[in-house]
Amino acid sequence: MSRIGKLPVAIPEGVEVTINGQTITAKGPLGTETVEIRSEIKAEKSDNSIILTRESDDRKARSLHGLSRTLVANVVNGVKTGFVKKLEIVGVGYRAAMQGNTLNLALGYSHPIDIPAPEGIKIAVEQNTKITITGANKQAVGDIAALIRSKRPPEVYKGKGVKYEGEHIRRKAGKTGKK
Repeated sequence: MSRIGKLPVAIPEGVEVTINGQTITAKGPLGTETVEIRSEIKAEKSDNSIILTRESDDRKARSLHGLSRTLVANVVNGVKTGFVKKLEIVGVGYRAAMQGNTLNLALGYSHPIDIPAPEGIKIAVEQNTKITITGANKQAVGDIAALIRSKRPPEVYKGKGVKYEGEHIRRKAGKTGKK
C-alpha cells in the first residue's frame, strides 16, 4: 500500500470540492482548480476528506496512487492558501521591475527581458532584486519561477544570476596565477 496514497486529503473550511467521475474540482477563496485522475484510481468524498483508492495492485496503479493523492492535495491547498516561490537576483546592475502585468528583467544582456504573468499568477518585485511569485496552481507557479531563473542561472565563480531564495550555489575556485 502506498504510504502517501492511503492518507486522506483533508478539505479545509471554505473550500468546496466536487467529484465528477475522474475529475476533481476545488473551489476556494483563491479561485477554482481542477485535476483529472487516471482511471486506475477512484476518489470518494467522505465527511471533510477525500479518500483515493486503487482498483488493482498492479505496478501501474501502485505508482499512480501516491501521485494522484498529491495532485488532489495540491489542488485543495492551492485554492485555500496558494503557493509561493521567491527568487533573488545577484549581480551588479541586475534588476527587476513590474510594468503592468509584465516582469521586466535587466540581467546584463544588451536587451531587457520581458516575461508576461500567466493568468492566475501574481508576480511582485521588492527592492529591485527580490521576486515573489504566487498563485493557486503549484505547477504554474513552479514553471514561471523556472522560466525566470533560466534567463540567467547563477554561475559558479561569482554567484551572479537569478536563484531561488535560500538556494546554495556551489562556488568554484578561479584560476591560480603563475608563481
